[in-house]
Amino acid sequence: MRAKTKSMRKTKSTGGLWTALLLLVVAGVWSVAVGQSKLLIPMDLKQTDHLKAYGIAFWVLQRNGEVDWLLNYRGGAFMVDYSDVLARECRIRGVLFEPASVADASSIYAEVQREDNNKDVVRLEKAPRVAVYAPPNFKPWDDAVTLALEYAEIPYTKVWDEEVLSGKLAEYDWLHLHHEDFTGQYGKFYANYRFAQWYVDQQILYEKEAKRLGFKKVSDEKKAIARSIKDFVGNGGFMFAMCSATDSYDIALAAERVDICDVMFDGDPPDPDAQKKLDFSRTLAFEEFRLDMNPMRYEYSDIDIPTSEPPPIRDPNTDYFTLFEFSAKYDPVPTMLTQNHVSIVKGFMGQTTAFKKDLIKRSVTLLAQREGTEEVKYIHGNFGRGTFTWFAGHDPEDYQHAVGDPPTDLSLHKNSPGYRLILNNVLFPAAKKKQQKT
Repeated sequence: MRAKTKSMRKTKSTGGLWTALLLLVVAGVWSVAVGQSKLLIPMDLKQTDHLKAYGIAFWVLQRNGEVDWLLNYRGGAFMVDYSDVLARECRIRGVLFEPASVADASSIYAEVQREDNNKDVVRLEKAPRVAVYAPPNFKPWDDAVTLALEYAEIPYTKVWDEEVLSGKLAEYDWLHLHHEDFTGQYGKFYANYRFAQWYVDQQILYEKEAKRLGFKKVSDEKKAIARSIKDFVGNGGFMFAMCSATDSYDIALAAERVDICDVMFDGDPPDPDAQKKLDFSRTLAFEEFRLDMNPMRYEYSDIDIPTSEPPPIRDPNTDYFTLFEFSAKYDPVPTMLTQNHVSIVKGFMGQTTAFKKDLIKRSVTLLAQREGTEEVKYIHGNFGRGTFTWFAGHDPEDYQHAVGDPPTDLSLHKNSPGYRLILNNVLFPAAKKKQQKT
């Protein structure tokens, strides 16, 4: 009887052990399955908030996660490892997502990596450190990029002249140039706004800062800023700019050794031979342009097309530009920068509305153009180990933004194709081209 009892206890003990082991195995398999399952964030017309979707991708990267950017798949969708925390964050932010099983995810990866289509996978691995070059309490302009960053909940740091000249840009990966005039002509607002309080305050602030940093003129200081930013790009930085921060930047580089500012801007007249002394070998994107040195005109050069002065007559209902298509497998960078749920985007104006095509260097990649015209809207180029991307116009959702207009409410433009182009650039530095999905 004792032997029987002992045998029964042994059997019961062994059965309990096997049950425990089975539970552990099942739990382990479930854990692996959950760990391998994915969360797909579509970026096609089904997406409820395209702009905040970029913020979700950045949120994952901030937490040491990885994001797969599926180029040309459902508008440039994002694929990430599934977690309940991530799903909850998507719901909180109003971002549409779709759970994807291991089998579903494998099928998607197989599709985008087929050789017979124009799709591919790029892995985003590390959240870029984002900086915005802007003066303190900047007026009167709001800025489309800072609006996009704040709406998408992507953190950034403001830097200005002292930080740039002291080498602080090395602490960042990506730099946006706020609505800035690098020529030292205060945006060429003199004719219309020289008596406005914001203009007077801005000139006082700029002159005080230039003097504090050891420069006699604001124009000389801005040229030094432009050189420092160029060094940042050459050393591997990613630079993005819109509106007049694009052409005025290149003009400042070309005019590094010549005075192009009139007396009301820097206290002395410009060099009468300034045009002949421009050095286009120093510029990043433009060449052979002609300066507009009339201080009473709201224009820097003939790079801008159509000219800002006088205002062009055009119908916003028919003003569109077309995104060029690139090979996802062979040209992943321009493909990333043009990801969108539409290929034709409505136009918008600015002090620099578009770039004249025949003044763009051949080394620069054209990303978008107003079809049937010489108006190039969006360009990208390399310099040293870094890149620059310039997007003409002021605000993608405000066709003709005027001084003093209220900032755009992006909650009313959650699916803006124009603002998507801005946010493509924010994620671009996190990307690493993948050779194979494992």
